[in-house]
Amino acid sequence: MKNKIINIKRKKNKTKIICLTAYSKNIAVILDRYCDLILVGDSLANTLYGMQNTHNIDIETIINHAKSVRLGVKRSLLVVDMPIGTYKNLVVAKKNANLIIKKSKCDAIKIESNNKNFNIIRELVKLNIHVMGHIGYTPQSKKKFQVRGKTVAEEKKLIKEALLIEKAGAFAIVLECIAEETSKKISKILKIPTIGIGSSVHCDGQIIVTDDMLGMSGFYPKFVKKYANMSKMIEKAVATYSRDIIYKKFPTKKNSY
Repeated sequence: MKNKIINIKRKKNKTKIICLTAYSKNIAVILDRYCDLILVGDSLANTLYGMQNTHNIDIETIINHAKSVRLGVKRSLLVVDMPIGTYKNLVVAKKNANLIIKKSKCDAIKIESNNKNFNIIRELVKLNIHVMGHIGYTPQSKKKFQVRGKTVAEEKKLIKEALLIEKAGAFAIVLECIAEETSKKISKILKIPTIGIGSSVHCDGQIIVTDDMLGMSGFYPKFVKKYANMSKMIEKAVATYSRDIIYKKFPTKKNSY
């Protein structure tokens, strides 16, 4: 685990860090061949469970998906999101971070900042728990989507926040939907890697939700590039299956015992 963290940090300013989300073993096996970091994100609330936001996903659900993903991850760094309410204070954060790591056997956890939680990150790191930070648009605390860092005041605030997360001991930090020039400055100032989502090519790595990238979710904001249209491919396969049954083309003798 420690070597994986070191490898991620060493990529700073050298090689781009490839990150995607996974919620099951089957997807994780494929991602593991190409990714440096795989995140079991609380985005599964929207992606898999049809929730409007990430506020109602619970720790047990996150853990169960992380356990499945762990079975498919051998080489990538496995990071698990701490859901909303699971790190509201230091005592609760320690308990839940340890629970996630113990049950899922993940390598690290991720905590959204919202310009606080620095002390929680610091204390978790002291317990040898690896933490990834997250600033900019943080879905657990910001109900309205808005690009951050477009003004000088916001830029200064985000830079300060990022530096405090780094000082607290985080090994990397997610920059979500932060204006290009601001994310560029943050990435240049920080010694730890920045992982961008909608925050420009200047970040040390990139992450998007796998279901968005594969055209499965129906959610395609500006920062998502659709690399496939899996929804259409699946529909085509199901339609063919349906026709085969109706016209008695399936099952054949080859498919029967």
